[in-house]
Amino acid sequence: MNEGPLMPKATAVWLVENTTITFKQIADFCNLHELEIKGIADGDVAKGIKAVNPILAGQLTREEIEESSKDSSRPLKLTKKSLDIRSKEKKKSKYIPLSKRQDRPDATLWLIKNYSQLSDGQIGKLIGSTKGTIALIRNRNYWNFSNLNPRDPVAASLCSQLDLQKAIDKANRRVDREKKKIDKEKST
Repeated sequence: MNEGPLMPKATAVWLVENTTITFKQIADFCNLHELEIKGIADGDVAKGIKAVNPILAGQLTREEIEESSKDSSRPLKLTKKSLDIRSKEKKKSKYIPLSKRQDRPDATLWLIKNYSQLSDGQIGKLIGSTKGTIALIRNRNYWNFSNLNPRDPVAASLCSQLDLQKAIDKANRRVDREKKKIDKEKST
């Protein structure tokens, strides 16, 4: 048995109402019995089920329906979509213990010293600090600057190594673009 659409009866209702595909083709596609499809067409089965358009749902293409309409022996093929499912957890503000409150400014100083090409916005995104705080640390005007100790943000669990590397690569590309622009202006 092949994999069918998400809502087989609702999809079958739409296919019966909107296409000239045979009952057998619809039955095979929706993993239903042919008599059930005939019952849907007669109005005996699936009363009250709202039709679902498989084209809008991304399960079929218009071309697929047209091809199968022309050839009654051709089965409908479910459109496979590669889904990129990532859980986006909402960040909730959480209590930061006193012992950990110095981690962000320390990590900011470390990033400024080791990767000066990172913008304040990038640093803020990486470690969860504000642009204002980062600018103060960069200009050595932070209220507690004398007590800051540079600390790797990855070691302090403020960001992942992958996120840090992506930010560095992006900053390097930006710096290269700016250099090329300046060189181009000098040569003209």
